[in-house]
Amino acid sequence: MDACRWVYNQMVEKINREGFQTRNDLNYFLTELKESEPWLYSHHSKMLQMVSTQIDGSQKSLIELRKNGYETGSLKFARFSKYNTFVYNQSGFAIKNGFLYLSKIGRIKIIQHRQIPENHTIKQITITKSKSGKWHACLTCEIDAILPRINMTKSVGIDVGITNFVYDSDGYQTPNPLNLKKMLRPLARIQKKISRRKKGSNNRLKAIRHLQRIHERITNRRKDFQHKLSTIYAKNNDVVFIEKLEKLNMVKNHRLSQSIMDSSWGTFLQKLEYKCKMVIEVPARNTTIDCSRCGNKVPKSLAVRIHRCNVCNLVMDRDYNASINILKKGLGIFNIKLPQELREVTPVKILMRSVKQEEATGLVR
Repeated sequence: MDACRWVYNQMVEKINREGFQTRNDLNYFLTELKESEPWLYSHHSKMLQMVSTQIDGSQKSLIELRKNGYETGSLKFARFSKYNTFVYNQSGFAIKNGFLYLSKIGRIKIIQHRQIPENHTIKQITITKSKSGKWHACLTCEIDAILPRINMTKSVGIDVGITNFVYDSDGYQTPNPLNLKKMLRPLARIQKKISRRKKGSNNRLKAIRHLQRIHERITNRRKDFQHKLSTIYAKNNDVVFIEKLEKLNMVKNHRLSQSIMDSSWGTFLQKLEYKCKMVIEVPARNTTIDCSRCGNKVPKSLAVRIHRCNVCNLVMDRDYNASINILKKGLGIFNIKLPQELREVTPVKILMRSVKQEEATGLVR
């Protein structure tokens, strides 16, 4: 990892001095570095070449941001505490009998999460060191994907919130664990301990490591909760409709910003997207205000948790009402009305119909 960080900083220095460098230019520069620094030959060559791939992607990202009107600076040097990943791509690794073999490093005993099926070809291994000192290996595999068939009757609308993490159109609600809020007292205690320690001392480093372990525990609890919940929705539904939230605008509310960030709706959406057959974001406008039965608008503040319609006399939880509206909006994209007959279509047909409908209604993102 230190070798990759050193090569990374050398390449960043060259880019800042000479300007944009292609991936081939960086690989030629890596060859020159090896000739001047023979100790680099003791490291796997493909691993060092992945550093140039990483920097090439960063350069292109900066260019795209500038094209879109954003102000960007130059590439920054990697600090010792910030660079925590290196990659073995295509070759130089193997997994046998509970051991991970890495070229130029050797045999490492591992706790394997699950067995790798025979039809899965490992293409890449990413080694990461967490801030608390734990090492993880993430495997990228190549598989033969089978195009799934999607049943549109197995659809659900999801409304996310703070009190209830999700409330779906089937009437199921899941309370928000708010893992960070539960650990605020231990965090405040260890932060006070860090502030009393002398800078640069071993006791201060031990206290910082303790703080990092607490943050890692919070992150692990949040990931565990979201993985389990997203798996439930992926197994029971073919299509998931979820409201498209402007999270950056929402966190400007200083009273709710901590709870919003603690909920981490964005990472939950990412998990849904790679687990479910299809996930579609629908506009969140008026999903809470509109009555799900008659369409009458019922304005309400955040403090009002019950939806009461004065036209059709519908009384229900406001999040439940919003989830039904989200489901209706999502099915409206495909011109499907409830109740509907059972039909099965492929994702390709659905996407084609979705694009045509969005172009007609101006919902193309």
